[in-house]
Amino acid sequence: MSPPLPVLEQLAKVARDLQQERTGHPPKAVTVVIGDDMLVITLHDALSPAERLMSETAAGAAGVQEFHRQLFAVSSAELRDEIKRITGRTVREAAVEVEPVTGSVVHAFTSGNVVQIFQLTPGGTPPLSGTTA
Repeated sequence: MSPPLPVLEQLAKVARDLQQERTGHPPKAVTVVIGDDMLVITLHDALSPAERLMSETAAGAAGVQEFHRQLFAVSSAELRDEIKRITGRTVREAAVEVEPVTGSVVHAFTSGNVVQIFQLTPGGTPPLSGTTA
């Protein structure tokens, strides 16, 4: 059962605002999907022009990915607090993955589950649950 849409919208807004605050570059869109014990936030086109340029080489892409992992590690506490405030649930685990080619940043919050995230090409069927802000 999905939570009410306002919860998804609140989570998307918080994620967008915190990303802009941390990096100075807002994502073009935010998608939030929530399941039983999982929350996935995708920040679309979240990389700066400089990060996109760096990502054109394998070494540069690895550097951008590591930067965002470290940034997430040191700054995710505020996002975790907001998730608890909005959903009433505590985050037990969190991970981030950066896709340098598309500029997407994915935050996954789980409770001990293995989360496999597949980023699809644009188009096709609309999402079954989630919101884009």
